[in-house]
Amino acid sequence: YNVYNALAAISIASLLKIPMDKVKSALSKIQVNGRMEVTLQRNGYTVIVDYAHNAMGMKNLLQTLKAYHPERLIVVFGCGGNRSKERRYGMGEVAGEMADFTILTADNSRYEKTEDIIHDIETTLTKKTDKYIAIPDRREAIFYALKHAKRGDLIAVIGKGHEEYNEVNGEFTRFVDREVILEEAAKLD
Repeated sequence: YNVYNALAAISIASLLKIPMDKVKSALSKIQVNGRMEVTLQRNGYTVIVDYAHNAMGMKNLLQTLKAYHPERLIVVFGCGGNRSKERRYGMGEVAGEMADFTILTADNSRYEKTEDIIHDIETTLTKKTDKYIAIPDRREAIFYALKHAKRGDLIAVIGKGHEEYNEVNGEFTRFVDREVILEEAAKLD
Protein backbone atom coordinates (compact mmCIF):
# COMPACT_ATOMS: atom_id res chain seq x y z
CA TYR A 1 0.00 0.00 0.00
CA ASN A 2 2.90 2.37 0.65
CA VAL A 3 4.24 1.68 -2.84
CA TYR A 4 0.78 2.16 -4.37
CA ASN A 5 0.38 5.45 -2.51
CA ALA A 6 3.83 6.58 -3.67
CA LEU A 7 3.01 5.68 -7.27
CA ALA A 8 -0.19 7.72 -7.07
CA ALA A 9 1.77 10.69 -5.70
CA ILE A 10 4.38 10.33 -8.47
CA SER A 11 1.63 10.25 -11.10
CA ILE A 12 -0.02 13.39 -9.75
CA ALA A 13 3.33 15.16 -9.46
CA SER A 14 4.10 14.23 -13.05
CA LEU A 15 0.77 15.61 -14.24
CA LEU A 16 1.52 18.81 -12.34
CA LYS A 17 4.95 18.93 -14.02
CA ILE A 18 6.84 18.80 -10.73
CA PRO A 19 10.48 17.87 -11.44
CA MET A 20 11.24 14.23 -10.65
CA ASP A 21 14.30 15.10 -8.56
CA LYS A 22 12.00 17.02 -6.19
CA VAL A 23 9.56 14.09 -6.12
CA LYS A 24 12.39 11.65 -5.34
CA SER A 25 13.70 13.91 -2.62
CA ALA A 26 10.27 14.27 -1.03
CA LEU A 27 9.55 10.53 -1.16
CA SER A 28 12.93 9.70 0.39
CA LYS A 29 11.95 11.67 3.51
CA ILE A 30 8.46 10.29 4.02
CA GLN A 31 7.75 7.94 6.88
CA VAL A 32 4.22 6.88 7.70
CA ASN A 33 4.01 6.07 11.39
CA GLY A 34 2.45 2.72 12.06
CA ARG A 35 2.29 1.54 8.46
CA MET A 36 4.97 -1.05 7.72
CA GLU A 37 7.16 1.00 10.01
CA VAL A 38 10.56 -0.56 10.62
CA THR A 39 10.96 0.22 14.31
CA LEU A 40 13.95 -1.83 15.41
CA GLN A 41 16.77 -3.76 13.78
CA ARG A 42 19.23 -5.45 16.11
CA ASN A 43 21.03 -8.74 16.61
CA GLY A 44 19.94 -9.83 13.14
CA TYR A 45 16.19 -9.49 13.65
CA THR A 46 13.72 -6.80 12.59
CA VAL A 47 10.58 -5.45 14.25
CA ILE A 48 7.89 -3.62 12.30
CA VAL A 49 4.73 -1.88 13.49
CA ASP A 50 1.59 -1.88 11.37
CA TYR A 51 -2.05 -0.89 11.74
CA ALA A 52 -3.42 -4.13 10.23
CA HIS A 53 -6.48 -4.71 12.40
CA ASN A 54 -8.66 -7.06 10.37
CA ALA A 55 -8.12 -10.36 8.56
CA MET A 56 -7.63 -8.86 5.10
CA GLY A 57 -5.11 -6.27 6.29
CA MET A 58 -3.29 -8.90 8.32
CA LYS A 59 -3.16 -11.34 5.41
CA ASN A 60 -1.82 -8.69 3.02
CA LEU A 61 0.80 -7.62 5.55
CA LEU A 62 1.97 -11.16 6.36
CA GLN A 63 2.12 -12.08 2.65
CA THR A 64 4.34 -9.06 2.04
CA LEU A 65 6.58 -9.91 5.00
CA LYS A 66 6.88 -13.56 3.97
CA ALA A 67 8.31 -12.39 0.64
CA TYR A 68 11.41 -11.31 2.59
CA HIS A 69 11.94 -14.97 3.60
CA PRO A 70 12.46 -14.49 7.33
CA GLU A 71 13.70 -17.42 9.40
CA ARG A 72 10.54 -16.99 11.46
CA LEU A 73 7.62 -14.63 11.03
CA ILE A 74 6.34 -13.72 14.49
CA VAL A 75 3.15 -11.72 14.92
CA VAL A 76 2.07 -9.90 18.09
CA PHE A 77 -1.57 -8.83 18.06
CA GLY A 78 -4.89 -8.55 19.78
CA CYS A 79 -8.33 -7.37 18.74
CA GLY A 80 -10.42 -4.46 19.90
CA GLY A 81 -13.21 -5.01 22.37
CA ASN A 82 -16.83 -4.19 21.62
CA ARG A 83 -16.28 -4.96 17.94
CA SER A 84 -17.38 -7.83 15.72
CA LYS A 85 -16.20 -11.24 16.89
CA GLU A 86 -15.83 -12.16 13.21
CA ARG A 87 -12.76 -9.91 13.11
CA ARG A 88 -11.20 -11.96 15.91
CA TYR A 89 -11.98 -15.24 14.24
CA GLY A 90 -10.60 -14.03 10.91
CA MET A 91 -7.38 -12.71 12.39
CA GLY A 92 -6.89 -15.88 14.41
CA GLU A 93 -7.25 -17.96 11.28
CA VAL A 94 -4.81 -15.82 9.28
CA ALA A 95 -2.24 -15.91 12.09
CA GLY A 96 -2.62 -19.68 12.34
CA GLU A 97 -2.06 -20.11 8.62
CA MET A 98 0.71 -17.59 8.02
CA ALA A 99 2.73 -16.84 11.16
CA ASP A 100 5.44 -19.15 12.44
CA PHE A 101 4.67 -18.02 15.98
CA THR A 102 1.89 -15.84 17.38
CA ILE A 103 1.73 -13.81 20.58
CA LEU A 104 -1.84 -12.89 21.52
CA THR A 105 -2.29 -9.77 23.60
CA ALA A 106 -4.44 -6.73 24.38
CA ASP A 107 -5.48 -4.09 21.86
CA ASN A 108 -8.06 -1.58 23.11
CA SER A 109 -10.17 -4.06 25.06
CA ARG A 110 -12.66 -1.29 25.78
CA TYR A 111 -15.42 -2.77 27.96
CA GLU A 112 -14.53 -6.43 27.41
CA LYS A 113 -12.01 -8.59 29.23
CA THR A 114 -8.80 -9.03 27.28
CA GLU A 115 -8.81 -12.72 28.21
CA ASP A 116 -12.25 -13.18 26.60
CA ILE A 117 -11.05 -11.52 23.39
CA ILE A 118 -7.96 -13.72 23.35
CA HIS A 119 -10.16 -16.79 23.86
CA ASP A 120 -12.22 -15.81 20.81
CA ILE A 121 -9.06 -15.47 18.70
CA GLU A 122 -7.85 -18.85 19.96
CA THR A 123 -10.98 -20.61 18.66
CA THR A 124 -9.75 -20.30 15.07
CA LEU A 125 -6.02 -19.96 15.69
CA THR A 126 -5.79 -23.34 17.41
CA LYS A 127 -7.45 -25.05 14.44
CA LYS A 128 -4.37 -24.13 12.41
CA THR A 129 -1.45 -24.17 14.86
CA ASP A 130 -0.30 -24.72 18.41
CA LYS A 131 2.65 -22.36 18.03
CA TYR A 132 1.43 -19.44 20.07
CA ILE A 133 1.32 -17.93 23.53
CA ALA A 134 -1.20 -15.60 25.16
CA ILE A 135 0.21 -12.67 27.16
CA PRO A 136 -2.63 -10.25 27.95
CA ASP A 137 -0.36 -7.32 28.89
CA ARG A 138 0.77 -5.78 25.58
CA ARG A 139 4.04 -4.41 26.99
CA GLU A 140 4.92 -7.85 28.38
CA ALA A 141 3.96 -9.46 25.06
CA ILE A 142 6.31 -7.15 23.17
CA PHE A 143 9.11 -7.83 25.66
CA TYR A 144 8.56 -11.58 25.26
CA ALA A 145 8.84 -11.27 21.46
CA LEU A 146 12.08 -9.29 21.75
CA LYS A 147 13.59 -11.53 24.40
CA HIS A 148 12.98 -14.66 22.32
CA ALA A 149 13.91 -13.17 18.95
CA LYS A 150 16.60 -14.91 16.94
CA ARG A 151 18.78 -13.87 14.03
CA GLY A 152 16.66 -13.78 10.87
CA ASP A 153 13.34 -13.27 12.64
CA LEU A 154 10.82 -10.72 11.47
CA ILE A 155 8.46 -9.57 14.22
CA ALA A 156 5.23 -7.77 13.28
CA VAL A 157 3.54 -5.89 16.11
CA ILE A 158 0.15 -5.12 14.61
CA GLY A 159 -3.24 -3.61 15.27
CA LYS A 160 -2.43 -0.29 16.91
CA GLY A 161 -0.13 1.12 14.24
CA HIS A 162 -0.15 4.90 14.59
CA GLU A 163 -2.41 4.94 17.67
CA GLU A 164 -0.96 6.50 20.80
CA TYR A 165 -3.28 5.06 23.43
CA ASN A 166 -4.82 1.95 24.87
CA GLU A 167 -8.49 2.06 25.82
CA VAL A 168 -9.74 -0.01 28.76
CA ASN A 169 -13.07 0.57 30.52
CA GLY A 170 -13.42 4.08 29.11
CA GLU A 171 -9.92 5.15 30.19
CA PHE A 172 -7.29 6.08 27.65
CA THR A 173 -3.65 5.61 28.65
CA ARG A 174 -0.66 6.46 26.50
CA PHE A 175 0.66 3.44 24.65
CA VAL A 176 2.70 3.74 21.47
CA ASP A 177 3.96 0.43 20.09
CA ARG A 178 7.04 2.08 18.55
CA GLU A 179 8.05 3.62 21.88
CA VAL A 180 7.33 0.48 23.90
CA ILE A 181 9.41 -1.64 21.51
CA LEU A 182 12.41 0.66 21.96
CA GLU A 183 11.94 0.85 25.75
CA GLU A 184 11.68 -2.92 26.10
CA ALA A 185 14.63 -3.54 23.77
CA ALA A 186 16.76 -1.26 25.97
CA LYS A 187 16.11 -3.62 28.91
CA LEU A 188 17.86 -6.38 26.95
CA ASP A 189 21.10 -4.44 26.51
